[in-house]
Amino acid sequence: MKKIFFAFILFLAGINVYAQNIPYTNCAKCWVPDSLGNHRVVLTFNGAGKVAKAIIPWRRRDTNPENKRIIIQDAKTLQKITNVKTGSINRETGEIYFEPTSGKGTYYVYYLAYKNEGRSNYPRGVYLKPEATASAGWLSAESSAKNIPLATVKEFQSIDAFNTFYPMEVIATKAETDALLSKHKAETFLVFPEDRIYSIRMTDDLPQRWIQRGPRDVFEGEAMRGENFALQLGIYALQNLLNVKVTFSDLTSASGKSISSADMFCINTNGVGYDGVPFTKTVNVDQGKIQAMWCGIDVPQDAAAGTYAGKATISVDGKAVKEVRLSLKVSNELAKDGGVFEPWKMTRLRWLNSTMAQENTVIAPYTPLEVNGNTISLLGRKVEVNKDGFPAKIQTFYTPEMTEYSKIPNDVLTEAIHFHFIKPDGTNMVLKSQGLQFTETEPGTVVWTATSSNDTVQMQVTASLEFDGFIAYTVKVEALQDVELKDIAMHIPFKPSAAKYMIGLNQKGGYRPENFEWKWDVAHKNQDGAWIGNVNAGLQYSLRDEKYVRPLNTNFYLQKPLLLPTSWGNDNKGGISITQKGLAVLASNYSGERQMKKGDVLYYNFNLLITPFHTINTDFQWANRFYHAYKPIDTIKAAGATIINIHHATAINPYINYPFIAWKSMRSYIDSAHADGLKVKIYNTIRELSDHSYETFAMRSLGHEIYSSGKGGGFSWLQEHVANDYIAAWFVPELKDAALINSGQNRWHNYYVEGMNWLTQNVGIDGIYLDDVAFDRTTMKRVKRVLTKDGHPGIIDLHSANQYDKSDGFNNSANLYMEHFPYLNRLWFGEYFDYEHNGSDFFLTEVSGIPFGLMGEMLQGGGNAWRGMVYGMTNRLPWSDGADPRPIWKAWDNFGMKGTKMIGYWVDTNPVKTNNDKVLATVYKKDGAALVSIASWADNDTDIQLTIDWKQLGIDPAKATITAPEIDKFQPARTFKADEKIPVEKAKGWLLVIK
Repeated sequence: MKKIFFAFILFLAGINVYAQNIPYTNCAKCWVPDSLGNHRVVLTFNGAGKVAKAIIPWRRRDTNPENKRIIIQDAKTLQKITNVKTGSINRETGEIYFEPTSGKGTYYVYYLAYKNEGRSNYPRGVYLKPEATASAGWLSAESSAKNIPLATVKEFQSIDAFNTFYPMEVIATKAETDALLSKHKAETFLVFPEDRIYSIRMTDDLPQRWIQRGPRDVFEGEAMRGENFALQLGIYALQNLLNVKVTFSDLTSASGKSISSADMFCINTNGVGYDGVPFTKTVNVDQGKIQAMWCGIDVPQDAAAGTYAGKATISVDGKAVKEVRLSLKVSNELAKDGGVFEPWKMTRLRWLNSTMAQENTVIAPYTPLEVNGNTISLLGRKVEVNKDGFPAKIQTFYTPEMTEYSKIPNDVLTEAIHFHFIKPDGTNMVLKSQGLQFTETEPGTVVWTATSSNDTVQMQVTASLEFDGFIAYTVKVEALQDVELKDIAMHIPFKPSAAKYMIGLNQKGGYRPENFEWKWDVAHKNQDGAWIGNVNAGLQYSLRDEKYVRPLNTNFYLQKPLLLPTSWGNDNKGGISITQKGLAVLASNYSGERQMKKGDVLYYNFNLLITPFHTINTDFQWANRFYHAYKPIDTIKAAGATIINIHHATAINPYINYPFIAWKSMRSYIDSAHADGLKVKIYNTIRELSDHSYETFAMRSLGHEIYSSGKGGGFSWLQEHVANDYIAAWFVPELKDAALINSGQNRWHNYYVEGMNWLTQNVGIDGIYLDDVAFDRTTMKRVKRVLTKDGHPGIIDLHSANQYDKSDGFNNSANLYMEHFPYLNRLWFGEYFDYEHNGSDFFLTEVSGIPFGLMGEMLQGGGNAWRGMVYGMTNRLPWSDGADPRPIWKAWDNFGMKGTKMIGYWVDTNPVKTNNDKVLATVYKKDGAALVSIASWADNDTDIQLTIDWKQLGIDPAKATITAPEIDKFQPARTFKADEKIPVEKAKGWLLVIK
């Protein structure tokens, strides 16, 4: 083990390591890879003449090497040699003829030259095609030459250790593989135990290393006490293998001490899902393929030092088992936290099965659920459950200002949510309820069931309400006999006052259309529901079935779209109609005509989110000023910011969504920031993952569990090492950081939660910056718990580029991420949000966050400073060119915004109004003074007059002054009389101080 690990360290350091007596080395910054590729062969020529020959045993894993350009360079002059001719080129060897322009000496052969095409952050690495540059004269001389002197291969070089193919991607030759197969004709599979340092990377080729070492029935390793030790069992299938499993015996020492088999696992066959539910996986291996089985041994902390022996048994359905003897030498040294401080040893694989923070404990500011009869109370809201299991009443208790709770309820519904089973003649089938039963009443979750039926149809309802206002419904509809139905529909009868606005279902956020029709189109649209509501009362709902899988988002929806729900979609017969009907705004969610045979089951599942989630925290908005860049701390503090966001592609957080490599530098920076009274948050999310993650190939061994299936391509490293079946994601040219798209809900979320906990406890981060989100609310709750544990602030802000476009399936960012809003502290929406050509209703619903208990910031083009201020928003320093919030921050400080009461223009009793309904005013009120934000959505420059309720402001009009303080790049200083006309430029406004 020590020899293997020492060899690996030498390899990382760029010191020669030999295979077939030719060294593989690294030569950092020795050439420009973007024009020559990441790999070269160093040749030594000691002959004479105009023609040299090289036979290169390169053992390449890439396919079709004959279709890739060979570039030869004279090491003495660094000039490209044009007189080059290739002979036989294949994956095993390359035959090359060239003119040795400097005579005896060194020559370089670059054999994977590429160029990047397309967008810089989404490149397409295109490998150059062969070219004919040799002169006719030289070609004639080459063809007639006899006894051409050979150039010898001195070494294989990679541009750095990260790009090397050695040792696990240096392929065995066909002859070597055939010889191995011939020797093991009677066997069904071979086992190659492999050290954790050498991740198994190839699935179609044996590495030469395995030919040299041969299949083995023994594994030897070394570990510390308490270490999460990892190892690999490489399975090479000589026949098709079904249901490959690995089981373990106890490991025992000579002194009789033991490590229990219960402390051993294989991530390929067993695990715990992101939702905390254990599962098993079936591993099949096709003939000729290689499967890495990543296993772990959790060495107890109290294990006595010594060598522990046991066995791993590999079983396959219908085949003879194989046993691998395990020998683990345990030192007396104690590993800190399982050894996770050394992740290159794969000590964090245990994190994939973590259940950390799964308990649904109540998270501040939410309060425990209270059940009184059929009514459940939660923070700012109440739900009364009907006897059929559906909500009879949904109420919120927020003031229109959204700054306080009210004792007066806001009804969301006019009557209960209900289902209709429509017969062919148009009459409604009546189902009788068998009663409501609460089966779980915990502080964080209340669960209930109800069954309704007649002699034809039975409907079983199971629902759960969580402390944040999320209700999950499972509605199982079973045919008790053959039945023909004109429709199965769910009606949500909104109270008109709680249905003023709408987001989703192919509608930009804003006023709800008077009459609205929508049909399913999952191939193109990431749409399965909407939010309908007002500022202080609303409901988001989404329609799903038992086969729901979270689709990809952020440019990749079309590559993994929604699955059409069998129930609601009904072969695209289903849809949604929203219109005024009587006293209600009725959302009719219909599925259309269908026939059900006796015993047929359909799941009409749906989710509800009751909004708002809590009051807005205006003081947090005024006091916490984000600086979104990695800069010196004194520079940031001098700018007036209080919270630093460290993006990826920075020195202390270089690799996207893998903030573990430069953690010591990160901790040093955070310690310095804390000493100066600043907080630091880091970019870390799930959607894509850096190719620099240590566990890349362990996770690739899990098939498509962690990484999405795709057409491959992208940056050269991905093509050369991951090879195929992936989706290339974000790329940072300066760092050569190439990411792969994650598949959705998977065990990487468990790793993510553990990682966030580790960063909070060991690096001291104060929160995270989310750049769009690919996980659901289950993971979000877990993350919030670990970020706020032990008194840490756990600040989370969410940025989103506008998802309302083709590649994102025309979903709205606010609608897409609403399930995460209960745990956020701020929004930053975002690229492609149009702040100039959308109305105030769009600002309110899609950008501001206010109807959900949040406040936000603007991004695209710096936002619109005047319009932003009526929602308490600025842009963010220093991200947008030409956008600087510091003058407005200064105006806040001069006025004294802390403790003010925000009264938005949407509040009927707002004490300051204008005489133009397209010029809006929001008041920030305190004793004896008010800051009034005015913003125009009028089509042209206009003059407005203020209507002021002086009594409500608490200001004597006889003594009042109205002044516009000078604010750089925002407004000049000016004084107005109460009855004076105020000029307002198009798309601009004022900040006025009344006192």
